[in-house]
Amino acid sequence: MTVDFSIGSHSSPPSLGFEAFHQAQAAVERLTEIYGRNTAFIRAAFQDVVNGRELPGPVRAYYPAIRIRVDTYDLIDSRLSFGHVAEPGVYQTTVTQPTLFRDYYLEQIGLLIQNHGVAVEVGESDSPIPLHFAFPEGAYVEGERLSGMRRPLRDLFDVPDLAVTDDAIVNGSWHGRDGEPRPLAPFTAPRVDYSLHRLQHYTATAPSYFQNFVLFTNYQFYVDEFCARARALMAQGGGDYDALVEPGNRMTHRGETAAAAPAGAVRLPQMPAYHLVRSNHSGITLVNIGVGPSNAKTITDHIAVLRPHAWLMLGHCAGLRDSQRLGDYVLAHGYVREDHVLDDDLPTWVPVPPLAEVQVALEQAVEEVAGLSGWELKRIMRTGTVASIDNRNWELRDHTELVQRFTQSRAIALDMESATIAANGFRFRVPYGTLLCVSDKPLHGELKLPGMASAFYRDQVNQHLEIGIRALERLRDMPPERLHSRKLRTFMETAFQ
Repeated sequence: MTVDFSIGSHSSPPSLGFEAFHQAQAAVERLTEIYGRNTAFIRAAFQDVVNGRELPGPVRAYYPAIRIRVDTYDLIDSRLSFGHVAEPGVYQTTVTQPTLFRDYYLEQIGLLIQNHGVAVEVGESDSPIPLHFAFPEGAYVEGERLSGMRRPLRDLFDVPDLAVTDDAIVNGSWHGRDGEPRPLAPFTAPRVDYSLHRLQHYTATAPSYFQNFVLFTNYQFYVDEFCARARALMAQGGGDYDALVEPGNRMTHRGETAAAAPAGAVRLPQMPAYHLVRSNHSGITLVNIGVGPSNAKTITDHIAVLRPHAWLMLGHCAGLRDSQRLGDYVLAHGYVREDHVLDDDLPTWVPVPPLAEVQVALEQAVEEVAGLSGWELKRIMRTGTVASIDNRNWELRDHTELVQRFTQSRAIALDMESATIAANGFRFRVPYGTLLCVSDKPLHGELKLPGMASAFYRDQVNQHLEIGIRALERLRDMPPERLHSRKLRTFMETAFQ
């Protein structure tokens, strides 16, 4: 590969200018070409270093970028929540992993061209690709081979720069310099790459297996039931689904019986993910986030870069009303955010509203699975406010003030994750919802004994999970422009969803 030493003291592949494209497919192919060439250049130089070759100087290659120039205030279809810019100007975003995001880029670029009637431009940005992000998914670098290097890697290659890896765009705190293009997408390429690597670490599954409809749970019982269902479905022919992917990227295809885990099977990660794969990523991903708002924020921070179409929280909660029974459902329509992990990103004075499309899908799924409707549905489900806190042992303190806040907010359930997941959905413009199951009532002295707990989980998990799956399948059948509604968008939004 030809090396150009004209850019400072760095060796780089020949610089590529921006080219105009009037078709989304051609634009995406060019993005893919630039990204492939530049990451291959970095990997080749790294291999030279590993093999003991002395490089003449630092190596650098840049992320591809896409930009659009709009010079009119002509209105497009104002019912759309994405696919257009708000006012004249130059808009740009860096791009990574264009093969992984191919369908997403085809849709978003296609809408820009269609709505504004102008070409998009594709070329190289001035944002360097860090060495760590230049390797393909699943690549493994032998650490022992690096221990004898005479120079630190950061002397020769760019490394991740946290100064440009942030959420300023989605948080609404981005302020560009004069003459700098405005953001075209909610995340920059370094921010996306950072999360793609974290997803592999936290879930032990490759980002390419994540589906566009996501269930979060805080109990292993739901994972066990989900996998049992998915394995049976695969053995029976798969239905609408093509495969089940488990931690360690273990795959069971349609028509196959799941193989037993091999000796020394992958150690479960912090938040294992399971993927019921369907064409166009339209299947269902289940993530066991464990306990606490920190985990809930961490995983949604990273899944958000994949731009899912919806995520739901299915978990257990404490019922706060005497009229609730163990096993009753709570459909959240509001949240008391005592979780604190998002206070700096989304102040607590920002309301997190219920989304009609998600609420209706969940309620209809409960009706369908439970066989109840109308007034009878109120026997097993209440709609109301859920309070999420960051102290699991709140009962051990003087909770007079806390209970007063629950009373004033009209909260009917308490957990540790739901408000975080909903608030991050709001922040990242990902449709969200919560359906919880009452598993105890601590304010009323109603706790589960060991035998009661086993029976409760056996009876309720199956039905609760079935409701969540059916709700997501209902959302999947909706047109994207209806699901990604305008209520999640502000008045100065990025064009990309």
